Amino acid sequence: MKPIDHPGAAKPLLPLRLPQHQSEPGESGLHGWLFGALLLGLVAASFLSLDLQWAQFLSRDAISRMGGFLAEFYPPELGITFLHKVAIGAWETLAMSALGTLLASLAGLALALPAARLHQQDRAWARGPSRLLLNALRSIPELVWATLLLISAGLGPFAGTLALALHTTGVLGRLFAEALENAAPGPAAALRLQGVGEGRILLWATLPQVLPQLLSYALYRWENNIRAATVLGVVGAGGLGQLLSFHLGLFHMPKTATLLLAMLALVLLVDAGSLLARRVLTR
Repeated sequence: MKPIDHPGAAKPLLPLRLPQHQSEPGESGLHGWLFGALLLGLVAASFLSLDLQWAQFLSRDAISRMGGFLAEFYPPELGITFLHKVAIGAWETLAMSALGTLLASLAGLALALPAARLHQQDRAWARGPSRLLLNALRSIPELVWATLLLISAGLGPFAGTLALALHTTGVLGRLFAEALENAAPGPAAALRLQGVGEGRILLWATLPQVLPQLLSYALYRWENNIRAATVLGVVGAGGLGQLLSFHLGLFHMPKTATLLLAMLALVLLVDAGSLLARRVLTR
């Protein structure tokens, strides 16, 4: 039988817990001021170490020469034949960026799973190599990837698409891994206590929390890849960039102006579409 506790009976002693150290109210503010001072010192050192010739840049002669150069872009070329070429190049650029971002999103998520800390002790050995691979992919610029891939894939948008996919995989993989790590651990812990496997925990507890954030990252990188795809055309990867490199090299300024306007319209279109998609996802 369980003994009955009397009002005057002595109660068992609880283990003594030492008070945890708490920072003073002004300590966090002091750290913020120190960080701000170091950041300002770094910016000041950057200005002092670089040879920034502001006087020459803002001189009357430089401004007049820049104005004369910009005046050569007007009026832009609006011929039907050239606009048809611009439309084909814009479609290639859009397709390169979309397909490259899609491939990078899938590969980035596959690499983010072992790179993130998700209480999977049996896969801890894969965390280091996965993070190293992600760092290597995003540390190499798209232009270098395209130059390397042109040797094997040849000229055209295929090399540009692969270059965008490789670099963006490293960027999205790191962002996806951080998003998975920052997910609320409560739902996953509750399912884990019930004996649910890690795969089902990821599918039903972790991914639903971070899916809007993952899609937002992917859409943002799609906007960046639009601009990156135009740069890749300089090395022969197709799209608007290849047309821009050709006509700018021959000093065809009206045609160059049309290509720049097409790039601006393409970026605005993708930006508006991604903004609409974000609003739909966050409702």
